[in-house]
Amino acid sequence: MEKADFRIKLRDVPHQPGVYLMKDRIGSIIYVGKAKDLRKRMSSYFMASRKTRADAKTRALIEAIWDFEFFVVRNEQESLILEGKLIKDYRPRYNVSFRDDKRFYLVKVNLLDPWPRLVMTRLKKDDQARYFGPFAHSAALRASVEWLNRKFGLRTCRAFEPGEQDYRHCHADVIRNCAAPCVGRISREAYRTRVDEVCRLLEGKGKREMFDELREEMTSAAESMHFERAALLRDMIQNLELTLNPTRQFSRGRGLPTTVKPSEDLAELGDWLDLPGPPRVMECFDISNVSSTHIVASMVRFVDGVPDNQAYRRYRIRTVKGQDDFASMAEVVRRRYSRILLENSVANPDAAEQSQESVVESQRRLAREGKARVLLPDLVIVDGGKGQLSSALAELHQLQLHELPIIGLAKQREEVFRPGESDPLVIPHDRGALKLLQRIRDEAHRFANSYNSLLLRRRMRESLLDDCPGMTAGRKLILMKQFGSVAELRRADVALISRCRGIPQAFAQSLHDWLHRGG
Repeated sequence: MEKADFRIKLRDVPHQPGVYLMKDRIGSIIYVGKAKDLRKRMSSYFMASRKTRADAKTRALIEAIWDFEFFVVRNEQESLILEGKLIKDYRPRYNVSFRDDKRFYLVKVNLLDPWPRLVMTRLKKDDQARYFGPFAHSAALRASVEWLNRKFGLRTCRAFEPGEQDYRHCHADVIRNCAAPCVGRISREAYRTRVDEVCRLLEGKGKREMFDELREEMTSAAESMHFERAALLRDMIQNLELTLNPTRQFSRGRGLPTTVKPSEDLAELGDWLDLPGPPRVMECFDISNVSSTHIVASMVRFVDGVPDNQAYRRYRIRTVKGQDDFASMAEVVRRRYSRILLENSVANPDAAEQSQESVVESQRRLAREGKARVLLPDLVIVDGGKGQLSSALAELHQLQLHELPIIGLAKQREEVFRPGESDPLVIPHDRGALKLLQRIRDEAHRFANSYNSLLLRRRMRESLLDDCPGMTAGRKLILMKQFGSVAELRRADVALISRCRGIPQAFAQSLHDWLHRGG
């Protein structure tokens, strides 16, 4: 890759907010940053004074830059969200922040509740509630939510339907200007109207009028020499502007730049691994432990160096007790390739016995003839070192697929382990071959994590029972053992619920009513 002429290329960079991506000499993204003014920020990297004054890490980054890309967005909030998205996707070498799985805050309003309230959350559930966000500035969001609660008199208590008993222990009507629906100071219709107004503001509607009103109030307070009040209003306006500025969610694969060079990376990988040719079809496995009782695995498939999303598979580990990555890897490899052999044999019942062919040769021939329902990969990759590789290889031997090329990729030093080789293969970190292996490994890890998130959302749906008045851990355990899920519990009548040992009749009635009110 030829080094770009930065003086010429910087002329096309606008004075607008956005995200920039720095690339090394092989086109890999090594740093992702955001800027209020892209031209000014990116120009600063190529000033002679910057290189002499910078610390060692920044100097190393500047020396490694051969090219760059930029992505224009509408405001700073969008640049922060896109920056985090790109860092998670590309995992650049020189970035530290945003490499974990932490998410930006959302605001949840469950309109099915009798008295809806604003709730800050990082996880979006499939619970028919309305979600607003994501919001890039958590401190501004907290202050904005507190102000909205005060301004519109929304309740902040956690009770599903607060009553007089809850009011006795609450002074929110005095301290936070709560409308006190628990004691009937506001009708349900009037309260709902206030909630609708807040939802409109969170959507960005009517904010101009609200800001004009706040600015007039701030000016009036300053003219009356109430400077503390004016300062509070000024800060509140700033927080609301940060919160209510429109931001987009940047979905994976939509509008995101890419620097992948599949054909070059595949050819290089084939040379490093001494394969007969570029591994056109690759499959990678990753094990993820949700808990000791929920172990999941993922298999992702790359064709011609790019993801084949339709061929991805996810697994719940069935035969392994406890956290045993070696046994889990063996199970998922066995299930994947025994399934391929079974499907191809069912599709070709007369092709089982063909001269002296090995199983791999037979499958390759069926593929060439267009008779294979599922193609065997040219390379199998397992996430891990010698242990995971040995476990997977043993299963391939059992299936007579020992001729199938397979490697292990260890995370810590990015070492490549091969069958029969005691020493790992170390591919330089600046080579496209290793970058390709990292991409498929990271994609397998992401896909496993997405399955974890799905299971987490399912478990969190069960935790809806925690919000039921009178619910205890013991009662929840009894109900889940008896009915298995909240959906089944919702279908049960009061008599059936009360038959559970340890569930009183009165509680069964209140639980039944709560579930059918939208709990």
